[in-house]
Order: sequence, then C-alpha cells, then structure tokens
Amino acid sequence: MTDRVTADMWFDPSCPWAWITSRWLLEVEQVRAVDFRFHVMSLSVLNQGRDHLDEDYKAFLSTAWGPVRICVAAEQRYGSHVLLPLYTALGTRIHLAKEERGPELYVAALTEAGLDPALAAAADSTEYDEALRASHEAGMRPVGQDVGTPVVHASGPDGSPVAFFGPVITPAPKGEAAGRLWDGVLLVAGTPGFYELKRTREQDPIFD
Repeated sequence: MTDRVTADMWFDPSCPWAWITSRWLLEVEQVRAVDFRFHVMSLSVLNQGRDHLDEDYKAFLSTAWGPVRICVAAEQRYGSHVLLPLYTALGTRIHLAKEERGPELYVAALTEAGLDPALAAAADSTEYDEALRASHEAGMRPVGQDVGTPVVHASGPDGSPVAFFGPVITPAPKGEAAGRLWDGVLLVAGTPGFYELKRTREQDPIFD
C-alpha cells in the first residue's frame, strides 16, 4: 500500500477560482495517496496599498475581510481541522447560492459547520488580523506576492518541496482526470527553473 502524504492549500473563501481548485483537490484525494490541509490567505491583505486597482475590485476586497477573519477565528477556537467544513459551508453559499456576504450568511455557515455562530462577529473585528496575516504570509512566502489564490504547497515527484499558484481551472476535473491533472501539476512545479504556464482566460467560473 502506498503511504499517503499531505499537501496544503491556502484559500480566500471569496475567490471563485480558489473554490473550484479546492473542489478539485477533494477529488484528487479520492484517486491519489494525498490528503490536503487547508489554510487561510487573504486577497484583502495581499492587495493593501495597491491603489491602482479598479473600483469594482476594491469594493470586492472591502467585503472579503469578513470571511477570512471568521475562518481564522474558528481555527483559533477549534483547530485547523474545522477550516474545510467551514470553507465548504461558506463557499456553497457565496459561490453556488450567490448569497451576499454578511452576518446572515456567516451565521448560517458557522451553524452548518457545527461552530459557534457568535464567531460571525469576527467579520468586523481586527482581533484576529495578526493571526490572519501570519497564515497569509506562510502561504505566500514560497510563491511571492504577485499571485493570488489558490496557493498549494506539496512534495514534487522526487520528494522535494514545491509551491505554486493555481491551477486556475473550470470546471473542476472529476475522478481520474483530477488525478492526472495533479500528476502533471506536480511534474511541472517540480522542474527547477519552471515559473509560468498561462493562456488567456475565456470562461467564467463553472460551479458544478
């Protein structure tokens, strides 16, 4: 039997592309000997001080603080194992149901995840921002500050550590197709000196 290994993903609950990647990784777990741990990064932290951003994206970032703060508050209270069920509860509402980010959504997501709904108050508090920034920095340090989320840390084909932004995909591959993509991503990410593979994004996120 092949020993299972662990890999890590950093997510911002408000990012639709990270949501799709996270659902792909859950598929990968079913067909490859890897278990994923989830951590919080923040697009709002990443983009602080970037005044050149367009107004629509600035408005998005202003409302993206709430979900990441709640995730960190829950992690501080209960441990990192609660991040996946909370992320799933948040993401289902944000990306599939298209609910507005706010107290009602946060309370419902926390309740579904079996967590204290009073943690919804963390959305408007800076109490957990130091821990949020530390989690964000841990995820971004190996990949740099000119990418966003998703970020994945894993072991390459030779066992050496690799870290990368992406993949940005839609929709999430299922079954063995998910496994093949994982194999390929690890192959290119584990190639010394490999930095970028990209093409113009022509589809909006497809959630299924």
